[in-house]
Amino acid sequence: MDKRQSHFTTDLSGQVALVTGATSGLGWNFARVLAACGAHVAVAGRRADRLEELCAAIAEDGGVAKAYPLDMMDAEAIADTVERIQADMGLVQILINNAGIPDAALATKISVDLIDQVIGVNLRGPFIMAREVAKHLIAGKMAGRIVNISSIAAYSYQGNGAALYSVTKAGIARMTEALAVEWAKFHINVNAIAPGAFASEMMDGMLSRMGDITKRFPRQRLGQPSQMDSTLLYLCAPASEAVTGTIIKIDDGQSDR
Repeated sequence: MDKRQSHFTTDLSGQVALVTGATSGLGWNFARVLAACGAHVAVAGRRADRLEELCAAIAEDGGVAKAYPLDMMDAEAIADTVERIQADMGLVQILINNAGIPDAALATKISVDLIDQVIGVNLRGPFIMAREVAKHLIAGKMAGRIVNISSIAAYSYQGNGAALYSVTKAGIARMTEALAVEWAKFHINVNAIAPGAFASEMMDGMLSRMGDITKRFPRQRLGQPSQMDSTLLYLCAPASEAVTGTIIKIDDGQSDR
């Protein structure tokens, strides 16, 4: 056995993690997983009541969480939220950049207002959030982990609507690669997960519009958020210390390669 310090651990005790888009779906699950591994979790999203429900659920499981209502369209609020978390809980060392909204429209049909909203929430907001967290880490001379949530839609689009969503998620993937290079010297690892079709509130809306899409999948099922737990923890834990600028696709074999 190598006597050097082992990197094989998912213990996040003493670290502060921020999860955006935590009011439902993947973000809700990500927050609970990080809390279960000992992180103190700041949960952010637009629905304050849901954030409080999540904090209560985490506390019931023995974890620590605090709610921060946040609109990802508001750049000033993003910066203020990161400052508040640092004052309340400590320096954010783990960011799960998960907030996002669908567009569910053909490119020729989507309104300019919705274009601005989708780009604002899905790409502009996450970029600003990442830079605000990184600024504090660099100033504090602390290493950190940023996990951006992209999508298989960044790589595969069938032409049936949500072209802009696909574009923004491709932007998240490229943002991950670019920021990983810029921040490597500061020991800030920037990676991404690109999920396929997973059970979530957003997916419920898609299924109500399109019907059962699972029949065309090889395994004829939606993914479950818990199936991403191990990948999330790998990207947040010491085991991935040398991994940065990587996008991990998790789609249960749903998409072409």
